[in-house]
Amino acid sequence: MNAAPYGKRFVQENAWFFGCFALFLIAGAILLSQIQTGDAIFYFNARRTAAADVFFKYFTRMGEGGLFLLTALIFLFVRYRTALWMPLLGLMVMLTAFTAKAIFAQPRPWRYFQDMQMSDQLQLIEGVRVYGGYTSFPSGHTMAAFALYTFIALVLPQKRVVALLLFATALLVGVSRIYLVQHFFKDVYAGAIVGVLLAVLAHYGHQRFPQRAWAERSLRRKTTSVV
Repeated sequence: MNAAPYGKRFVQENAWFFGCFALFLIAGAILLSQIQTGDAIFYFNARRTAAADVFFKYFTRMGEGGLFLLTALIFLFVRYRTALWMPLLGLMVMLTAFTAKAIFAQPRPWRYFQDMQMSDQLQLIEGVRVYGGYTSFPSGHTMAAFALYTFIALVLPQKRVVALLLFATALLVGVSRIYLVQHFFKDVYAGAIVGVLLAVLAHYGHQRFPQRAWAERSLRRKTTSVV
C-alpha cells in the first residue's frame, strides 16, 4: 500500500469524523482566545445538576487506560491485527501523557485556585477525588479518549453515524474533566489534538502492518476482510 492511495482513501472515508474534529478545533481556538484560565470550570460549576454530576462522575471513566485492553479483547473477535494495536496505542498515550505532564508541570485547577485563594468558590462533587498536583497539561483522560475512539472510528467500516457517536464520546470525556474540576479547557484542547495525532499514527502503522495470514484472523472466523 503506497502513501498516495492510502492518504486519499483515508481522508475520503473519515470525512465525517475529521469534519467534527475540525469544527471542534476552530470553536476551541476561538474560545481559548476569549476566556481566561478557569472560566470554563466556573461556567460548569454554576450550572451543575444532580443528574449531570452522576453522569460525568461515571462517564469520565470512558477515558481510562483499561479500556484499551478491554477494546483489544473485543477486537480479538474482529481481527488480530487491530486487537494488537489497541494496547500499543494505549502505551503510546501513557508515555506521551507522562512525558508532557513532566515537561510542562502545570498546576491542576484545584492547586491553581488554592494559590489564587479562590478554591472556596468551587463546588466539588461528592465522591470525586480532585487532584491538586502539577500534572494538568495536557489532559490524559482526554488524550486517551480521543486516541482510542478516533482509532476505532478509523478502523471500523461504518463511518458516518458510528464516527459521530465515537467523536461525541471522546468530546464528552473532555467535558467531564472540566466539569469535575480536574482540568482547564486548554488541557482538554491539547489532549484532544495529541490524542487524534496518536490515533492517526497508530492507524498508519495498522495499515502498513506486514501482510500475514494470522494477522487477518480472529476468534470468530479464520479470515476477515481488510479495512
